[in-house]
Amino acid sequence: MSLSIAQRLHRLDARIAEILCWRERASEPIEQWRCDGRPLSLGDPWPHQEGVLAFTAEAEVPAAWPLDETRLHLDVGGESLLTLHEDGAGSTRFGLDVNHREFPLRARRVRIETESVPRLPFGQPVHHPRLAEARLVWIDPAVHRLALLLRQVWETATALQEHEAVPHLLAAAEAALRLLDWPSATGVYLARTAPLPQQQAIWRLPPLDPRPPALGEAERASAVAAHDGLAAALRGLKERFPPQGRLAITGHAHIDLAWLWPYAETRRKARRTFHTALRLMERFPGFVFNQSTAAYYAQVEADDPDLFAQVRERAAEGRWETIGGLWVEPDTNMPTGESLVRQALYGQRYFERVFGRRHTVCWLPDCFGFSPALPQILRQGGMDSFFTIKVNWSETNRFPYDLFQWEGLDGSRVLTHTFDNPIQGYNGTIRADCVLPTWRNFRGKTAHDESLLAVGFGDGGGGVTPEMLERQAQLTDFPALPELRPARVEEFFGRIRERAAVDELPVWLGEIYLELHRGTLTSQGRTKRLNRQAERALIAAEVAGSLATLLGGPAFGSLEPAWRGLLKNQFHDILPGSSIREVYEDAERELAAARDAGLDRQAEAMAAIAAALPAGGTVDALVVVNPDLSPRPLRLELEGQAIAPDLTVPPLGIVVLDLAALQPAPGLSAGWSTTGSHLENRFLRAEIGADGTITRLLHKPTGRDALAGRGNQLWLYPADKPRSWDAWDVEADYDRQGFELTGLESSELVEDGPDRAALRLVRRFRDSTITQTLTLWANAPRLDIHTRLDWHDRRVLLRALVPVAVRAETASFECAFGVVRRPTHRNTSWDQAKFEVPGHRFADLSEPGFGVALLNDGKYGHSALGNVLGLSLVRAPIYPDPLADEGVQEFTYAILPHAGDWHEGGVREAAEDLNQPLLALPARNLAAGLHTPLMVSGVKAGLAALKPAEEGDGLVLRLYEPAGARGPLSITAPEGWRLGEAVSLLEEPAERDQVHDLEPFELRSWLLRPGR
Repeated sequence: MSLSIAQRLHRLDARIAEILCWRERASEPIEQWRCDGRPLSLGDPWPHQEGVLAFTAEAEVPAAWPLDETRLHLDVGGESLLTLHEDGAGSTRFGLDVNHREFPLRARRVRIETESVPRLPFGQPVHHPRLAEARLVWIDPAVHRLALLLRQVWETATALQEHEAVPHLLAAAEAALRLLDWPSATGVYLARTAPLPQQQAIWRLPPLDPRPPALGEAERASAVAAHDGLAAALRGLKERFPPQGRLAITGHAHIDLAWLWPYAETRRKARRTFHTALRLMERFPGFVFNQSTAAYYAQVEADDPDLFAQVRERAAEGRWETIGGLWVEPDTNMPTGESLVRQALYGQRYFERVFGRRHTVCWLPDCFGFSPALPQILRQGGMDSFFTIKVNWSETNRFPYDLFQWEGLDGSRVLTHTFDNPIQGYNGTIRADCVLPTWRNFRGKTAHDESLLAVGFGDGGGGVTPEMLERQAQLTDFPALPELRPARVEEFFGRIRERAAVDELPVWLGEIYLELHRGTLTSQGRTKRLNRQAERALIAAEVAGSLATLLGGPAFGSLEPAWRGLLKNQFHDILPGSSIREVYEDAERELAAARDAGLDRQAEAMAAIAAALPAGGTVDALVVVNPDLSPRPLRLELEGQAIAPDLTVPPLGIVVLDLAALQPAPGLSAGWSTTGSHLENRFLRAEIGADGTITRLLHKPTGRDALAGRGNQLWLYPADKPRSWDAWDVEADYDRQGFELTGLESSELVEDGPDRAALRLVRRFRDSTITQTLTLWANAPRLDIHTRLDWHDRRVLLRALVPVAVRAETASFECAFGVVRRPTHRNTSWDQAKFEVPGHRFADLSEPGFGVALLNDGKYGHSALGNVLGLSLVRAPIYPDPLADEGVQEFTYAILPHAGDWHEGGVREAAEDLNQPLLALPARNLAAGLHTPLMVSGVKAGLAALKPAEEGDGLVLRLYEPAGARGPLSITAPEGWRLGEAVSLLEEPAERDQVHDLEPFELRSWLLRPGR
């Protein structure tokens, strides 16, 4: 009677376990250690768990052991950077973690040093760390190779399932096993097999030899023969069942810049991972490794120059592939367009300066959806290809392509690839159950004969292991599996361009929305608002400094150091709010520093502007700068005093005003009572009910009521408790358990003109306080709702809902350098999945002739269902930061009714006004007047940047078309300056073949040069 396939697989699994009991020929413990100078014995607990601990010991390999068969086995109880000082062979370093615990030796005497932290790779604390294992081990290569090869046969047969090659694979393995001459003497056999689970389950084992002998020479020869016979049989089967498909293998270590550990630990993770990769290159000549992120290289360059020099050597050889082109792997939903530009600008400049090359592939495996502005930014930043895999995480709809062209808002396209590996995604491994389904899942195989697979432990770093590379070498002989080859990522994409009809690939147009992790648009609100403030402060600082230079003032240098601090904290686990508390302590400090650097530069620039202006008879002058490309009402707060005259500052204009002569715009009034209040100017009349909601919002220019119900309803959802990914997710049915917060603790009129009127409303929910100040400026067409949360409740979602008197099938949400239009209905599963979506400074519902926008100065999670605009205000998850959003945070959102659609109604300009006030500086004895050093006219454009050039003494002007229009542009430079050539985002000459000066959603840059 023959055994079934399942029975034979079970038997093979058991035999492999038996064979592995002889992998170690002998071992010697390393018992005497010191930890931070204190004596420590093998098995002892750590003396303390604070900071980075240093473990040291010495060991000597027994004279009878071949050095090339000797390994150090080490587990000190946490993650470590391991340094081996080997007599006569110098020093080598490795990463030591749960996946890397066996290390080769190059000398018989070795001094061991570690820099250790009591943490596991994903940041989990080791609560009771101890020196768990320290041994010198003499391995038996014959046993190791045979067991690994048999294991791969078992895995392949299991993965192939009903494939006709399976019986032949098992027959080959069984034939190899029959060649073995295996020990059976009772004492030796019981001692060797004692670690097996079945033996460990026995009530009491007999006395065991602590040092059982290894295989004898004849037995070892039988293992070699079994291995060689099996390998030959596999090669024969490969002829009969040839490889199915091809996978390009890139060694990889995804290192989250911060996540479940603080940034200081990431610096150590990078060093550990880099050393591990370098040691593997020494042992495996064909090994190719890729590592993204310019910021990692910059930090290693600073922390470990010797390590950095080794990386540069391997990069020059082509075996270490620096990749990605960006400063970090950022979130792309929330950063402003200019932040994404700077990721490419400063990333590519760093790679070119340090490694002598730029990158053509954007490597973003782990981000939570992708802005439709990204293809254009990548193309102008020198990258024509894009890689991710996170689209495979969508829970509702399967993304339809894995090899395609991604077309952005403006029509720019990048070649895009994603692979679907069910075994840890981009942290893949070399196993049949990884490589086979990755190939099977590749839907682009009709267009191209190869997919990509990144292998190596990641997220917490670590990277590739020796076993992965040994497995890859063995699998070259296997039948019916994909052919594996080591490859560089940029070469892989280049091969697609050479061999596939790229123009015939399917095209995905617009944003790539991830149907998961929607809560990342709201979690950690303080960090998100600081990000917005830092972005606006740096952009405005560069504009002000450039205007000062154009007026004849000093040339200001690059703000790259401050931008780097901002860009770092836009990493895809920092800005989304999905990291531990320590990360946000760092992030809030660093983002505040970036913001303050921008504010300091603004102050310097304003002083330089004032110094360059002509003297005159205005004793108490006010210098006002408009850092935007749209006319702005003169509306600002100066030393706590509101100023709102009926005046406008032109685009990029500088006005000198007589401060004493400024008069408020007429028409502002306010009234308060316990039954209802109102705020009114010549644009709006807002009526506020006794419950604090807006019962009416009249838009006077059109005579339209903006609301279709009570506005600014505050809703609480106490069941914001996702089944997993607490900080990341909002469940689709979160709103089934929700209620409106209607009670008011107090209301009072706190400001009553003439420039500004304000009504303060205080509400309480359990342990939290919500204070909102409804503000109307004398010259403003919007109603501001300044919100101060003193939040002390967990896992409760707070949202603001505004039902508007508009009917539209789509709503417009600002994104980087444009807008995304999304349905207000839930017709299809794709529509239903977009119940919470990203938006920058505004979301808008418009019908012909009229619309209403919801503006904000630091929120990103929006919704639009029917005629209701929603904005998520706070979430307060408990994992991975139990105190996320705890305490005080402040922000402002605003309701803006307008004539026409959002573009005609000036919604973007009003949102900019809310986010970046005019710049003002009191001065003395200046001539009143207007100065416009730089003038831009033609098609309505948005200002992305006006900044110092990174090279030379010029300036860079960057504009974008925000709405999908096209037309001519006229740019007039001041005397002594000239408009130079159009340039790319890398500030190099850019060729262009277009009819209009600015095409729909196009981003363009020019150099401004001194002289004629």
